[in-house]
Amino acid sequence: MKERKIAGISWNVFLLGLVSFLNDMSSEMIAPIVPTYLTDVLHIGKALSGSIMGLIESLSSLFKVLFGYISDKFRRRKVFVALGYTLSAASKGGLAFINNWWEFVGLRILDRVGKGIRTAPRDALIAESSEEGRTGKSFGFHRMMDTLGAVAGPLVSIALLVLLSNLPVVKAYRAIFLLSALPGLVGVFLVLLFVKDKGREVKKVIKGISTLRSKELQLFLLVVAIGALGRYSYAFTLWKAEELGLSVVQGLSFYALFNLIYAFSSYPLGIYSDKIGKRKLITLGFGIAALASLTFAFAKDIITLGLAFILYGVYIAIEDTIPRAYMADLAKEFEKGTVIGAYHTVFGILVFPASVISGLLWQKYSLEYAFIYATIMNMTALVLMIITDRRTFISS
Repeated sequence: MKERKIAGISWNVFLLGLVSFLNDMSSEMIAPIVPTYLTDVLHIGKALSGSIMGLIESLSSLFKVLFGYISDKFRRRKVFVALGYTLSAASKGGLAFINNWWEFVGLRILDRVGKGIRTAPRDALIAESSEEGRTGKSFGFHRMMDTLGAVAGPLVSIALLVLLSNLPVVKAYRAIFLLSALPGLVGVFLVLLFVKDKGREVKKVIKGISTLRSKELQLFLLVVAIGALGRYSYAFTLWKAEELGLSVVQGLSFYALFNLIYAFSSYPLGIYSDKIGKRKLITLGFGIAALASLTFAFAKDIITLGLAFILYGVYIAIEDTIPRAYMADLAKEFEKGTVIGAYHTVFGILVFPASVISGLLWQKYSLEYAFIYATIMNMTALVLMIITDRRTFISS
């Protein structure tokens, strides 16, 4: 039976986009208040705060290639997607009951473990549910829905902060943490009830990861590693807003602007990548990343800061969308989970030292130096993308 479609998007991709919308709404209800919670409530220093944020974002990557491989091996994606979202929802609600930084780290690690379990199997399922030559469109739609949740989350957080303004700050934050679990749990039920596995349609059993021996893929992963060293946590952008004298609510508004740009750029950029080639757009993305970082570094007023958030939104839209589709195109049908997981693992592992370095530069010098460092790394990745363009080695 022909699969149902909505606006040219398969039913599975649409549902997974909706689930990501709910999960990201849940995550972003708390994400904008976490940096302030770390420094002002839990009283953690700048370097340690940067390291914690980087560690949290990096840890999930250790699980992505493993569970991508397992989902390839057993041709099951859905169970890992549901389990991953369940762990994340539970960890967010649990933040309402913590009193110190190590409990915070423990719950955030649980959240990242959940992300590590679900990401590669989910991305493989998106690829398997896409028409040939339209992976950019599918991943772009998914990123758009995911990020619209990130737009909704801070707005809900702002509304809750206003409604709970009569409460002490700590109690208001705890209430938001608890409420943030609800959208995530709704997403889990959608996966369990309506999303369909596609892995059983792939006949070949995985015996070796032949795609990972591809020179094209290996060189691309090298560039990904360099670019990841220039990827700073979103927390640094909010700390920049705070440095310029913006209130928490004003900072949340800029963060919502970033997510709005990210959301509405992802889908058209995904479609465009199918037409012009994904490598070209990824290369452009590194250039935009460098420009965004440089703008953050020297922003002295609200207008320049707003421009930095806009550029940051376009850059993240490219970086979080197109490489996944590119990896899915490179991978053979029976090893998509493993190959996409390898990308996530390489990228994520390097995000931790990137945030540690940024945090140390912030503490020893200033935030300006942290953003200049990111500029240098992204420019290096851009140059490497040009040098390692597939036309120079595709025949080798």
